[in-house]
Amino acid sequence: MPLTEPYDDRSSVEEPVVGVPAGEDAPPPVEPEPVLPEPVRQRIVTLTAAVLPGLPADEVPVPLRRVAKFAPNRRARLGAPAIAAQLTADPLFRQRITARVLADAGDLGAAVVEGTAPAAADPVEVAALAYLARPRGWRDLIEASGEAVRAEADSAVVAELVREAEQRAARAEHDRAVARVEAEKLRDELARVREELGQLREEARQLTRTLRETQARERKATEMLATERGRAARAAADADAELRRARARLAEAEAAAGVARASAKEARSVDDARLWLLLETIGQAAVGLRRELALDPVDRLPADFVADAFAEQPGAAPAGPSTRARDTDDPARLDQLLALPRAHLVVDGYNVTKRGFGEMSLEQQRKRLITGLGGIAAQTGDEITVVFDGAERIHGLPPAPRGVRVLFSRKGETADELIRRLVRAEPAGRPVVVVSSDREVADGVRRHGAYPLGADSLLRRLARS
Repeated sequence: MPLTEPYDDRSSVEEPVVGVPAGEDAPPPVEPEPVLPEPVRQRIVTLTAAVLPGLPADEVPVPLRRVAKFAPNRRARLGAPAIAAQLTADPLFRQRITARVLADAGDLGAAVVEGTAPAAADPVEVAALAYLARPRGWRDLIEASGEAVRAEADSAVVAELVREAEQRAARAEHDRAVARVEAEKLRDELARVREELGQLREEARQLTRTLRETQARERKATEMLATERGRAARAAADADAELRRARARLAEAEAAAGVARASAKEARSVDDARLWLLLETIGQAAVGLRRELALDPVDRLPADFVADAFAEQPGAAPAGPSTRARDTDDPARLDQLLALPRAHLVVDGYNVTKRGFGEMSLEQQRKRLITGLGGIAAQTGDEITVVFDGAERIHGLPPAPRGVRVLFSRKGETADELIRRLVRAEPAGRPVVVVSSDREVADGVRRHGAYPLGADSLLRRLARS
C-alpha cells in the first residue's frame, strides 16, 4: 500500500448488507478492539498529539479541537483519554492521523504497512504504527509487541531481582566484615575489662584494709566523744548556775535603773519648770524693753532701705547670664539655713538662671526663677531678695510673687556690689543666705557673717519643689 494513501479500515465497521442475494455469505462481524499494553497506548496517544495540530480545523473532531490548542507537553498528558476515545470510535479520524504518522515514520512506517516489522525496530513503536495503520495481521503485531513489552518487563524485574540479590550479598559481605571488626573490638574490650577488673579487685582489698583502720579510729573517736560530752555537761551545769547569778544581777540592775529613771524624770520636771520661768522672764523683759525704748512696729526691712539707696526696683524679675563658681551645692544645707528664724535669702539672679536653664530666653529664665522663689517663700515664710544686673532696662513687668523682692542694680554698678550692700545692711546675728557661684561674691559676704551657697543648691531645691 503506498505511504501517501491512508489505509482504509472502514470495511471493519459493521454495516447492513444491501442487495446481497440469498444464499451468499454475509460480511464478517466486527471484532472488538484489542487490549493494548500501557506503553503502546501511551505511544499511540503521543504520536496522535504530535500531528493533531497539523490537521485542518474541519477534520479535527469537536472533542479534540480544544486539546489541539494545548502546548505540546500538555497535549498528550491532558488529552490522552479524549484522543484514545476518538481513535477507537472514529475510523476516518484515525485514517487521517495514520497518514501523517506514517509519513513521519519513514521506512519503519512502510514496513509496518506491508505487515512486516524489522527485527531491530522498537516493538512499542511497531505496535503503535500497526494499531493506527491496521494492515493485515496488525493484531498479531500488537500481540507480539505486548509479548516483547512483557518480556522486557520480566527481564527488568529479573534484572532488578538480580541487582537486589547482589546488593544483599554485598551488604551481607559488608556486615560480615563489620562483624569481624566488632568481634576484634569486643575481644580487645574484654581484655581491657579483665585488666581493669584485676585493678579493681586490688583496690577493693586496699579499701577493705582502709575501712578496718577507719572503723578502729571511729571507735576511738566515739570514746573520746563520750568523754567530751561528760565535760560539756559539767560545763553546761556551771553555765546555768552562772546564768542564774547573772539574771539575779540583771534584776537588781533593772530595779536600780527604775529608781534612776524616776529620779531623772523628777529632775527633768524641775528643769522644765526652771526653763519655762526663764523664757517667761525673757519675754516680759523684751516687752518691757520695747515699752521703755518706745519702738513702734515697722513695715520696712533693712533690704528695703538698700534697695531705695542703691538700686532700681521694677515690679518683676529679669534674668541674664551667670558666672561660674565653686562652693557647697548641697540642697539639704540650704533647707537647714532657711529653717533658721527670720532668715533672709539673697539670690544672684543671672548667676543662677544661666547655670540652671541658660537654653531659655532671658524673659523665660527670669520668670522661671522668680516663680520658683515664690514657692519657697510660701513654704518657708522667709524674706527672699533676687538681684539682677540693671544694664538692660525692662519696663511693664508683672508684679513679683508675695514674699519675693526683685532688685536691679543701677547704671554703673553690678549685682555683686548690691548683694554685698544688702548683707552689710542686715543686723548682726540675723541669718543671711547668699546663693551665688561667684567666688568673689561668696568670699565678700562670708566676711560680713552671711552663709554663701552655690547656685546648684538652689537649682536642686527648685527642681525638688
